[in-house]
Amino acid sequence: MESQVVVSAPRSGLEAGQKIGEVAERSGLPVKTIRFYSDEGLIVPIGRSQGRYRLFGEEVYAELALIRTLKAMEIPLADGRRILEARRSGVCTCADLKATIAVKVGEIQAKLASLQELRTELTGLLHNWEDCGGQKHTTPQPAGHETAAPAAGPHRSPATVQPGLVESRADPT
Repeated sequence: MESQVVVSAPRSGLEAGQKIGEVAERSGLPVKTIRFYSDEGLIVPIGRSQGRYRLFGEEVYAELALIRTLKAMEIPLADGRRILEARRSGVCTCADLKATIAVKVGEIQAKLASLQELRTELTGLLHNWEDCGGQKHTTPQPAGHETAAPAAGPHRSPATVQPGLVESRADPT
């Protein structure tokens, strides 16, 4: 999964810092998200304007890209904050980050295996599906034995056929 923060060229006069609105516009993220990330300590303003607005430097875009990647990996905010703080301080936490990523890879592998099993089951259902919406009978019925539909599933109402009488129950869903 590739994460991407779109960054357009800065406008002149903003080299000293960019307000949240400018960061939001250039990154494609909502102002509310930028403010939340700042309040949570994920991104840090470089200062304040005379009007007390938060100002951010160019490095905020790399941090936003990393946040998106960590979010896509379902890394908790607290761990993301720790990773970003270590990145800013220059202290390498490669072992921690590698361990976190290795755990996430294992979780993804487990999800993929589970999804593969589900896919196999659903493919089997589709292969045995009749146009009426039920499953095909896999065992032949004896001659003269009348049955209506296969056993009721979650989306089929059961029906019983007897000579001259059809009983049908409504689907409760």
